[in-house]
Amino acid sequence: MYQKDFLAQVRTQLEVREDPAKLRQRVFETTSGIPLKNSYTPADVADLDVLRDLGAPGRYPFTRHVQATGYRGRLWTMRQYAGFATAEESNARYRYLLEQGTTGLSVAFDLPTQIGMDPDHPMAFGEVGKVGVSISSIHDMRTLFRGIPLDKVTTSMTINAPAAVLLALYLAVAEEQGVSWQQVGGTIQNDILKEYMARGTYIFPPRPSLRLITDIFAFCADQVPNWNTISISGYHIREAGCTAAQEIAFTLGDGIAYVQAALDAGLKLEAFAPRLSFFFNAHNQFFEEVAKFRAARRLWARIMKERFKTDDPKSQMLRFHTQTAGSTLTAQQPDNNIVRTTVQAMAAVCGGTQSLHTNSRDEALALPTEASARIALRTQQILAYESRVADVVDPFAGSYLIESLTDELEARARALLGRVDELGGMVSAIEKGFPQREIQNAAYAYQKAVEKGEQVVVGVNRFTLENEAQPELLRVDEALGATRRQQVAAVRANRDNGIVKQRLAELETAARGTENLMPRILAAVKAEATVGEVCDALRGVFGEYQEQLVL
Repeated sequence: MYQKDFLAQVRTQLEVREDPAKLRQRVFETTSGIPLKNSYTPADVADLDVLRDLGAPGRYPFTRHVQATGYRGRLWTMRQYAGFATAEESNARYRYLLEQGTTGLSVAFDLPTQIGMDPDHPMAFGEVGKVGVSISSIHDMRTLFRGIPLDKVTTSMTINAPAAVLLALYLAVAEEQGVSWQQVGGTIQNDILKEYMARGTYIFPPRPSLRLITDIFAFCADQVPNWNTISISGYHIREAGCTAAQEIAFTLGDGIAYVQAALDAGLKLEAFAPRLSFFFNAHNQFFEEVAKFRAARRLWARIMKERFKTDDPKSQMLRFHTQTAGSTLTAQQPDNNIVRTTVQAMAAVCGGTQSLHTNSRDEALALPTEASARIALRTQQILAYESRVADVVDPFAGSYLIESLTDELEARARALLGRVDELGGMVSAIEKGFPQREIQNAAYAYQKAVEKGEQVVVGVNRFTLENEAQPELLRVDEALGATRRQQVAAVRANRDNGIVKQRLAELETAARGTENLMPRILAAVKAEATVGEVCDALRGVFGEYQEQLVL
């Protein structure tokens, strides 16, 4: 991009020499270990080819944005993640958020639902409704979306192992509302690979889990064309402690595995690839995060073009949702979390996210109160309407620092993906413990830095307060578990159990064969089979995954 003699002159005249004794810390670097210089010059982007590496917004390699107009045409979707206790209470929170200006719903499910267990399962005791809403049957799903037209609102559901079951329930309720599946829009997370490496809410082993995922791809390509069939999630990998470069690599590595699994199942790339979406974390190091989103977008476009040989722009685009970093929130001085969330949200917007959730200030202590959820939403609205950061597409393009970080993050992510390929792909890499070890090592290094005071956490290891007053918190009624067990018993007592038994037997038979399982799951949930019963039928065929200790 620059003449060699000009670069030599820049290096001579603009390089700053520092006295280490006068610096406030020994090392300046990003979470990925990329050294940060005093200042950046054209010499740091000497190899940048503007046409090849940046291009125009909305064009390959999509470094700058997936849409030519960025947010000038339409703002990102303000999709606040919410759900707790009962379907009735969560429905009230969703309607409140919609009244306050949120533009998309995002459902949090409780742990029993996430691992395919009904509220009356012995392992569910004490966990019902605690970290999300408890959903066990079509009755609950009807209540959850009562008064919310599913042809007008898009819904994201953070559900993985039983994603097919929750999608079936959602489609059944849309049908009851008179909404055509052609009109239904939204996303299921449906990303099981990151569960094995970072989060833990898995049910089945990897290979039958991939079958369920590709069955959803095929079913939705034919029946629910506006549904995003997977949200390939780096968020939880980052929450487990990985670096920005690792977040890119392992997220895109999972994406490669899903694409290959779908191709191996006989699907055409252009039938499912345009509905793939991604889910990233927005962390504290502002410039690295902006660069991370840009690097991920460019690397995915190149993977789809070079590895999977597609020139279809819609198949090359990396569209993603972002959530601010829950792992950075502190129980100490919770109002500080508003500031952290604002910085992280601005990084996501400057990096070109398609939708955004901003965490609430009290989430390190409990589920967010209504007031905290409103502040989190207002944070997005102030960024959108007052800061003007959404008025220019890719505002940091051309910054010597941002372009240098973008290039370096892409290079480091490529190197990690090369290691995954050497191990036989992401499924094999997970089975061998490679990403787990990388994440664990990064998390350990960060924790050591915090304990030594090298990494400052305001209000935790510096600038602390004594005798802090605790904010008002949302508490889930401990009697909820008993109530939900009674509700499930009532469903089982009042349905046609002969039909339920038949539908579950048909699902089990289909699981032993090769047919697409989505129609069988739909038939079962319409007959009022519960989430736990459907998952148990599949457990009987697929078995359950047992975690392997990785050291």
